[in-house]
Amino acid sequence: MKLWILRHGEAEPRANTDAERRLTAHGREQVLHSAARLLGQPLQAIIASPYVRAQQTAALVHDTLGFAEPVRTVPWLTPESDVQKVIAEIERLGLEQVLLVSHQPLVSTLVGMLEHGHGQQPPPMSTASLAELEGDWPLAGLMTLRAVSSPA
Repeated sequence: MKLWILRHGEAEPRANTDAERRLTAHGREQVLHSAARLLGQPLQAIIASPYVRAQQTAALVHDTLGFAEPVRTVPWLTPESDVQKVIAEIERLGLEQVLLVSHQPLVSTLVGMLEHGHGQQPPPMSTASLAELEGDWPLAGLMTLRAVSSPA
């Protein structure tokens, strides 16, 4: 399985609620830079948090890649989601090539958990950072972190 985890691009500092924060112009540029790294990858699904900035990020990636399937919105990819639940949901998908679009602190914790089996060594994931993990199963400690790239 190959799993890409993308943090949303830079968002406005304020909105009525955290879930309503939108991408800035710079954030959209960051996302386009990261989306270019996914060109040619055989993605089967783009799965995103319901928060506006993650939805905008997923839509930009979707359009950049010319992805045929719609973006899937799930409630288990919000900033404070339980990482064990997220791992169980990824496994339940039964897909081989997936992009998740989410937020901090979840993205770093998830990458750390999949790579090391615990959350004590999370990699830094700035806005629009893209982590690439690979392994036989999406289980804690059983995936290899191939790369983390951040837009310039």
